Amino acid sequence: MITGGAGYLGSILTRQLLDQGFKVTVLDNFMYRQDSLLEACAHPDFAVVRGDCRDAPLMRSSLKGVDVVIPMAALVGAPACDRDRSAAVRINRDAVRMICREMSPAQWLLFPTTNSGYGVGENGKFCTEASPLRPISLYGVTKAEAEAAVMERRNSISFRLATVFGVSPRMRMDLLVNDFVWRALTDRYLVLFEGHFKRNYIHVRDVAKVFLHGLNRFYFMRGQVYNVGLEDANLSKRELCERIRAVISDFVFFESPIGEDADKRNYIVSNAKILKTGFRPDWDLDRGIRELVKAHLMLGNVRHANA
Repeated sequence: MITGGAGYLGSILTRQLLDQGFKVTVLDNFMYRQDSLLEACAHPDFAVVRGDCRDAPLMRSSLKGVDVVIPMAALVGAPACDRDRSAAVRINRDAVRMICREMSPAQWLLFPTTNSGYGVGENGKFCTEASPLRPISLYGVTKAEAEAAVMERRNSISFRLATVFGVSPRMRMDLLVNDFVWRALTDRYLVLFEGHFKRNYIHVRDVAKVFLHGLNRFYFMRGQVYNVGLEDANLSKRELCERIRAVISDFVFFESPIGEDADKRNYIVSNAKILKTGFRPDWDLDRGIRELVKAHLMLGNVRHANA
């Protein structure tokens, strides 16, 4: 069962799980009226529960007969959480804690969290899974607290995801790479605030791949937390813009000498631990940028966001 399975990540993961022969139930409230899983309705092993992950009786009944739970339902990103702080706490943290209480010890839980919990890293020092979590946003705080509850269970894995990019049937433009490529195509220019701030990146299809990897190697990986990102993509916003300009040649960007970015995250991440399990991403940043260019040309000026 995937809560929030009709979202940006879940829409791809659901299809891949079905292709691998799993029976998949998606529990989602479809608050954005997304139709990203219509194609899956033809699959005999696909089921839908329309409801809210905060509904304890519904979750209790939905968990019966389920072997694996992937709680993807969340308010994702600092701006979304700041717009509705109460919902962020109840969905991102409290609902996950409730799921952990309602699950049997034998059921497996694979949890998507964020490496934004590292907050502001030390200059030149990579954040590993052993690094202290120092989240600087409500989003980071709620996800870190939910992860703590998840990791109290023996049969759990937590994936600390880098900033996700790429095309999904439930498209989102409000993610950093997706947004920058859209602006490069539509405005042809971008003004950066604090362009030296760094973060790590991962393609949405590689996020789905790491969940399949965790399922296939569960007994080896359980009880552990893993960073999931591209080893060659610990990039500043300025460096990201340079990579985009290599694909969109008439894109220009400027760094503002004044002003601040509301998102103060600034860190570099080591993904060595997940790589040691045999996981290898398929998508590099440049391939993802080229994919996004094609998608944006199709979508035009239509903006997709969790808002």
